[in-house]
Amino acid sequence: MMHRFWRMLRLLALLSIVIAAIAVALVMRGAHRAPASLIIATALGIGMTVLVGTGLMALMFISNSSGHDEAAAPKIRQEDDKE
Repeated sequence: MMHRFWRMLRLLALLSIVIAAIAVALVMRGAHRAPASLIIATALGIGMTVLVGTGLMALMFISNSSGHDEAAAPKIRQEDDKE
């Protein structure tokens, strides 16, 4: 299970790098004399946002497919029935 997560995380990290590079290229194209701080902030901001968002979605899908969610479902249903 963890091997699947780490393989997925490597692919998501690659996706984040590609998207950050595209964002930096667009910033450089729009602002001919962009300061280095703007380029670094763009790359880190876009890259980390994509990595965190896709990583959380990957964890959700892995959790669902591992059966952990189904183990918690009867407890939730029991609590709903009491109300």
